[in-house]
Amino acid sequence: MEGPDAVQQEVRFCRADDGVRLAWARHGSGPPLLIVSCWLSHLRHDWQSPVWRHFLDDLGDIATVVRYDERGFGMSDWDVTDFSLERRLADLEQLVEAAGLDRCAVLGMSGGAPIALAYAAKHPERVSRLVLYGAIARGGYIDDDDAAEQAFLAMTRAGWARPDPVFRRAFTTIFIPDATEEQMAWMDELQRTSTSTDNAINSRIARYEIDVSDRLPAISAPTLVLHADDDRAAAGWGQRLAAQIPDARLVLLPSRNHILLADEPAWPLFRDELAAFLAEDRPAVPASHLSDREREILLLAAEGLDNAAIAERLTLSVRTIERHFQNAYLKLGLTGRTARAAAVARVLA
Repeated sequence: MEGPDAVQQEVRFCRADDGVRLAWARHGSGPPLLIVSCWLSHLRHDWQSPVWRHFLDDLGDIATVVRYDERGFGMSDWDVTDFSLERRLADLEQLVEAAGLDRCAVLGMSGGAPIALAYAAKHPERVSRLVLYGAIARGGYIDDDDAAEQAFLAMTRAGWARPDPVFRRAFTTIFIPDATEEQMAWMDELQRTSTSTDNAINSRIARYEIDVSDRLPAISAPTLVLHADDDRAAAGWGQRLAAQIPDARLVLLPSRNHILLADEPAWPLFRDELAAFLAEDRPAVPASHLSDREREILLLAAEGLDNAAIAERLTLSVRTIERHFQNAYLKLGLTGRTARAAAVARVLA
């Protein structure tokens, strides 16, 4: 599934203050969005993923995405032992400097959310907006269940590096229960290729000890909490975070998946909520700055054609048409239900 977007990704490396090499990447266009993602990542392999590719494509349309592999994972150094909160926060601070980000929006995803929360509390002047998705603030994914946590550690020891994914499938079914077999198989394999057994165990033990709950009231950035309403991996955390972060807004998404999949109804809701939230960081531009394709679809919309009819006329997919509309709205600084009519009016003016 390698494509032009993967080629356009810029991959760089920097050093943490303890000498560990950290890999980070940049792609897309628009205001900067720093992603503090879950531990299962690989900057190169994610572009080939039926689980992650739509995140990279759609977020790159919304923003200039900066993301990284945590120490011990992906393209960053694996020969590490310290996975503490303090160490991971220091890594993030170093990456922000390496990427030249003076002030930006931050997206904390899944197990990366505690680091994003700690960073937002410590550096309010550097965070323009905070987005939390599938987030937790303390402990592991099975909240306050030591027996379950020990069982997961035992499965990791027994099966992480084995070619047979039978043990890793337990993690996969919690993260993406409604996935296809192809998507589950890819997730199974990512676990084995993203890090070593020792790192998987040691990082999980360290994560289980993390608790940043006391830092939540100190967060001052506008905050959007996006959370699947039936997410077993982080059950109930969306409501808890929105209640404890001042003025946070909660959007519950209709899904059982901890990682939203491209073809489920929750994904366009996630994408549209994120785009609208980040739009305030993106200065509006004149209609003359729209691409030829964006102007073309708006003129067809002016004729009364819906997305399906425009897609048929241009021999494109409906999803591609939706992405062109979204890009046009972002450039014009438009959000909400009236964005389509307003964009058409601007291009006809």
